[in-house]
Amino acid sequence: MDRMTPLDAAFLQAEDSEEGVSLAIASVAVFDGPAPAQAEFAAMLATRLPLVPRYRQKVRTIPLDLGPPVWVDDPHFDLRFHLRRAALPAPGGDAELAALIGRVMSARMDRSRPLWEYWLVEGLAEERWALIAKVHHCMVDGVSGTDLYHVVLDAEPEPRPAPPDTWRPAPEPSTAALTASALLALALNPVTQLQAAASTLLHPRRLARGARDALRGAVALSTALLPVHATSLSGPLSAHRVFAFSRGTVADVRTVRRAAGGTFNDVVLAAVSGGFRALLLSRGEEPDARAVRSLVPVNVRAPGQEGIRDNRVSLLLADLPVDVADPLERLATVRARLDELKDDREAEAVVTLTAIAALEPFPLVAGRMRWVATLPQRSIVTVTTNVPGPRAPLYALGRPLVEIIPYVPIASTVRVGVSIFTYLDQITFGVTGDHDAAPDVDVLARGIADGLTELVAATAGTRQ
Repeated sequence: MDRMTPLDAAFLQAEDSEEGVSLAIASVAVFDGPAPAQAEFAAMLATRLPLVPRYRQKVRTIPLDLGPPVWVDDPHFDLRFHLRRAALPAPGGDAELAALIGRVMSARMDRSRPLWEYWLVEGLAEERWALIAKVHHCMVDGVSGTDLYHVVLDAEPEPRPAPPDTWRPAPEPSTAALTASALLALALNPVTQLQAAASTLLHPRRLARGARDALRGAVALSTALLPVHATSLSGPLSAHRVFAFSRGTVADVRTVRRAAGGTFNDVVLAAVSGGFRALLLSRGEEPDARAVRSLVPVNVRAPGQEGIRDNRVSLLLADLPVDVADPLERLATVRARLDELKDDREAEAVVTLTAIAALEPFPLVAGRMRWVATLPQRSIVTVTTNVPGPRAPLYALGRPLVEIIPYVPIASTVRVGVSIFTYLDQITFGVTGDHDAAPDVDVLARGIADGLTELVAATAGTRQ
């Protein structure tokens, strides 16, 4: 029985607070070659289950929020329930695949079972097939979800030997046992807090530095949470999603970086800013400097923690320069703003708040999360997540993986979200939209690809 962290539990509570909204994340792997038979794919995946214990566990909640939700073995686990199959209509191109992704990701998963699904999709153009890996956000973040590719797929065309599988489900705890365990943890909470405080006081310089950074970051976050200027990008959501995607190359990002400087993230965020500018203009709205504030997740995992199935992220809140027409000026503005946010220690402040929440009695944490969920949200317009993917080729049953398309969920009043993923030398931009309020996500997807192309063209004259 593993307890969720407050951050993991927050994704469950956020889903509960909005009728019909799903907070599952996903990625879509596209393979060359004929699609495997269902039985063949199921047999392969069955050999990987010992490497992903979470895939055979379900969520149990504690009465009255006395403790965080817990992961317990599912005594009725049935792999067949989690493996789905679909076929694209002709011609099986990007539009047909994107439409299927939107439908698959609109549906909430069954909380009485392990919170994941794999959809094997056949009928793609060029004799290809795809695998939609759908996992609830309470189980993984972008980094740990990406690590699953190294677990489920192979580094060589020849599948690796299956590990031994000795799994037998542990007896499922009763509600009374879960409640008693939570009450015991509450009773011991003061001891846990004293131990944490004593450990922290052993390093006074680190404590002082951390407190200073957390205070500075909290001040920066408080100003970043001011409302943005109203646009059609924010507002109520339906439970249904639409999806679109576009492509770029790592080589193009490197070209821009060599000529204009900045980080990989700076360049792709500048391209995303260009895409949002194009979307607003297509809707007849004037791009405004305070119109598009993005939540930018920041990975805070230590090296070697990629395989831990939970969420270990912080965030930055960045105003995207959609008002800037010149692509190089747009990149320079993104660089300056992100550098300022890093200097202000926004990410460190969120890490500190998350660590404090992990030490607090969970009923207080849960109550605070529910209270926050009821507040009107007018400060964040979109989420832009950038996850580095596998750098070496991968295979499924001998079929080579050719690209990976990411999907990020949206909730609250965020009508559009952008996810960025790299695999080998390719970048894929996935754009999630609300079916009713943002059916034109293809405009944003094309605009992001065009934004990267504009940056490459603009730097052509500056390269030596």
